[in-house]
Amino acid sequence: MSVSDEDQRAIRPIEDGVQRDFSAAMSYGDYLGLDQLLSAQHPRSVPPQHDELLFIIQHQTSELWLKLMLHELRSARSLLASDDLAPALKRMARVKHIQRTLTDQWSVLATLTPSEYAEIRPFLATSSGFQSWQYRAVEFLLGNKNADMVKVFDHDEAARAMLAELLAEPSLYDEFLRYLSRRGYAVPADLLERDFTQPYRFSEALVDTFAGVYAAPHEHWGVYETCEELVDIEDNFQLWRFRHLQVVTRTIGHKKGTGGSSGVDFLRRALDLTFFPELYAVRARV
Repeated sequence: MSVSDEDQRAIRPIEDGVQRDFSAAMSYGDYLGLDQLLSAQHPRSVPPQHDELLFIIQHQTSELWLKLMLHELRSARSLLASDDLAPALKRMARVKHIQRTLTDQWSVLATLTPSEYAEIRPFLATSSGFQSWQYRAVEFLLGNKNADMVKVFDHDEAARAMLAELLAEPSLYDEFLRYLSRRGYAVPADLLERDFTQPYRFSEALVDTFAGVYAAPHEHWGVYETCEELVDIEDNFQLWRFRHLQVVTRTIGHKKGTGGSSGVDFLRRALDLTFFPELYAVRARV
């Protein structure tokens, strides 16, 4: 075999049917808006620091995944409200995969050493992940309501309006409890008629209801499965929080956050928050 024959075998020819002319046809880049997406990174360090692009892309991709998570959670909530449980469970399953991707992403940022981060930190000024309105929207949808958080976004009319709307609306868990009530499960009336702008409060009576579900899962399979999907979502959320805490700890130690928070201590307190308390309390009854 000649060298030229080997060279020919190494080349994979483009098939005749492959689109080549995009002068009047939509391309991959057109569909995804790659011109805008790939030009949205604006490092601010002077002189330029190599690792700033990592920091920017890490957080921009997180915001894209949060956007998709909001899309799926809103849909799951709407489907529960219309008693359409099967597709709601599909949405929740997708949310869990998004959460795992977000958690895995921390391993990329963890390659940023304290010395490397110190080179770019001054250029963040007062910006901070604490100011992510999409993250707050996810928390509101899952039930961690805090009206004071809405005020953080007074500078952004659209974000503030969206959070104020979610604050007043039922969470995913609230809609699940409404679904249960319509199916004949004993759900305390005060949970169904509560002020949704307020944080959810634990109900011992609801634990009794869930205890009945867990005592005979095959008789309540759809509800039982939904309970476990919700627990999975909360577990994943806590893993994300913990991984965030660990990355911040290894990168800045106990310094204050750029947005003014106490940093590591603030993040550690978030680990005590829970979305679905009765679904954990019922474990002691099984």
